[in-house]
Amino acid sequence: MADESAEVFDDLYLGLRAGGAARKKRRGEELTPEEEEDLGRWQRLSGTRKAIAIGSFSIGTFGLGFAAGGVLFGRRKKK
Repeated sequence: MADESAEVFDDLYLGLRAGGAARKKRRGEELTPEEEEDLGRWQRLSGTRKAIAIGSFSIGTFGLGFAAGGVLFGRRKKK
């Protein structure tokens, strides 16, 4: 189980790096060899693993925003 969670974080990090490389490529900028490798690895990754990585990122971001909103805008109990 711990091995699977490490893979999700690796896939998430790979997706973030590949997203940056794809943006750079769309703008017509030159990619470094590391960026080309990251983009290729992300494209070869199975759709299921991509979905899990993107979903984990989305859920984590939502959870963080929900927690921060609760702290900032939560009602205080009056004594």
